Amino acid sequence: MRFTTAARSCILATLACATLRFAVAASVAIVDTTVVDVEGGHDATHRTVLVGDDRITAIVDAKDARIPAGTLLVDGRSRWLIPGLVDMHVHLFNTVSHRAPNDWALPLFVANGVTGVREMSADAASIALLRQWRRETDAGERIAPRVLAAGIAARIEDASDAPRVVAGIIDGGADFMKIFSEVGVPQWRALVAAAAERGFPLAGHVPAGVTLLDAAAQGQRTAEHLMQAYEACSPIEGTLLQERTGLAGAKLVDKRDAQESRTLDAFDRHTCTRIARRLAASGQWQVPTLALPWAETHRASSPQDDPRWHLLRADERARWSRILTDLAAHPDPLAQRRWEVSRSIMAAFRRANVPMMAGTDAPMPEVYPGFSLHDELQRFVDTGYTPREALRTATIDPARYLGQDSTSGSIAPSKRADLVLLAADPTRDVRNTRLIDVVIIGGRVLRRAELDVLLH
Repeated sequence: MRFTTAARSCILATLACATLRFAVAASVAIVDTTVVDVEGGHDATHRTVLVGDDRITAIVDAKDARIPAGTLLVDGRSRWLIPGLVDMHVHLFNTVSHRAPNDWALPLFVANGVTGVREMSADAASIALLRQWRRETDAGERIAPRVLAAGIAARIEDASDAPRVVAGIIDGGADFMKIFSEVGVPQWRALVAAAAERGFPLAGHVPAGVTLLDAAAQGQRTAEHLMQAYEACSPIEGTLLQERTGLAGAKLVDKRDAQESRTLDAFDRHTCTRIARRLAASGQWQVPTLALPWAETHRASSPQDDPRWHLLRADERARWSRILTDLAAHPDPLAQRRWEVSRSIMAAFRRANVPMMAGTDAPMPEVYPGFSLHDELQRFVDTGYTPREALRTATIDPARYLGQDSTSGSIAPSKRADLVLLAADPTRDVRNTRLIDVVIIGGRVLRRAELDVLLH
């Protein structure tokens, strides 16, 4: 595929140009590559992977490959092929500030090998726009990851409103209901009951008045940001939550934040081990977004000097600048301790096999869409995961959680051709996921030159 001058200018101007069209080959062959097995760990060397339309049609020994005439060839020699990466916690919409959608971020995900995302806070209008983006992407008119699921936040004051709130979220086209920390306990329990009656999933923050294990027991399918894990991994969890009794909204969150120093200081490894085992048995998935506590302890002195700064849209640069200026003026004294405790919690969760998925909360300040997913995988390794285990959190594990593992998440015949070709082995060093030569999304091939266009 090659871009015309007009198309290239269009990308540089908007990074989400709807007039760009992919050149799509009827068939593609990734020749003589190493196929990384994210499920069983049995990587296959010297394989040729054949793709027809948007599906993998065959994986054969390279010496036995019979490649049809007219097939687009991709040289896979001394390269490693992994499934397209998935970021399970992103924000494509600005439903609170009412700024324009973050469509500027879409090509950045793809340029970094992120072929799928989960949108965490949409609304009905956003869901309609997602459908439009999907049509444009399928037609080759837009460079974008697939939005694998999208949630709408539950806004509720009175518990009696729960059935109406849940019905509105379902009618809005959401795949799940997003819960935030400030939801009061009675309201949360009413939402859980109303959602269960409709067979509708909940995900998101564990409310600040609810224990992590209670949220898991009541069917909240994911817990984001390690919310309430800090409390759960301390022997004073009961005391902390008792002090939050009867609070909701900003007062509840403010109380939790005021207790944080006590919570972090009370971390106990044995308590965390016990909680982790029970959490693993519950089946609740964790999306820890480790990029956030890491960023809090590694703030750039001049974020505008980052070579990626120009990739942000002007209003996003203004937002980041405002937030980062305030953070610089009021440093967080707990940032380092929060990261240290996060690492300890993750180590306990790994030992207990708590189900995990990679997510980043992009575009939070200094969390660049696409780039940050690679940071997240590195943070998993920092907390004790092997590179292969980290890779699973962004490939097969999201597919399993979403019930899509029969069609995506690993490299096998009949699965969707969302693939990333790397210049070095990611199972030896997870940082090698950044060394991208080719991204194939839905069977469409983007080579390094085209990917570079998206990043300038």
